[in-house]
Amino acid sequence: MKILLLEDDTLLNEIIEEFLEELGHEVHSTFDGEEALEAVYENSFDLLLLDVNVPSLNGFDLLKNLRENSIDIPTIYITSLHTSKDMEKGFKSGADDYIKKPFHLSELELRINNIKRLRQIENTGEQRVSSSISYSYDTKFIVVDDIETRLSKIEAKVFEYLLKNKDKSVSIEEIALNNWIYDEVPTDTTIRTYIKNLRKVLGKERILNIKGIGYKLNL
Repeated sequence: MKILLLEDDTLLNEIIEEFLEELGHEVHSTFDGEEALEAVYENSFDLLLLDVNVPSLNGFDLLKNLRENSIDIPTIYITSLHTSKDMEKGFKSGADDYIKKPFHLSELELRINNIKRLRQIENTGEQRVSSSISYSYDTKFIVVDDIETRLSKIEAKVFEYLLKNKDKSVSIEEIALNNWIYDEVPTDTTIRTYIKNLRKVLGKERILNIKGIGYKLNL
């Protein structure tokens, strides 16, 4: 996983970074909120680990900014703020989990693995999507009613995002912002073209157009 770490305590930042790298993750360390925000808009991350009381922009406001701009990267707060009101504020800002300092590194690993499972991050192998559809994350082959098709790189990105969010409708903007960094985002027309291509493979009825919102898998 590619992880953004926001922690202004230099020693703790280093400890967490080394631990995560030993687990095989790629870590981008930041020390203030503005630096972290800029990094998110310039790179693609699988997970955010955010301290709250950091210089320039606190972790709550940072995540609120991202969620208001349709950026839905899984996020765990790591903070010394312990009250129930703090936790409520953290979850209302859009966090997936909340770890109170001090914590054992093994707890952080468990919570990251749980986020990976819940958010379907770094899926590999073959997944049975429905009774008549299966998909290979490794080869990008999709089998629909016994007909096998290999998806292009962008078709696979779009399909995997729809699959990851199969229980909700997602907009064109959300698909773009959560799969490409800002200077590489395809146009709305391009993404609609790839959705049209996916409908040819899956069947038009399996990708619903939700008026005024976007698209939703119908499996």
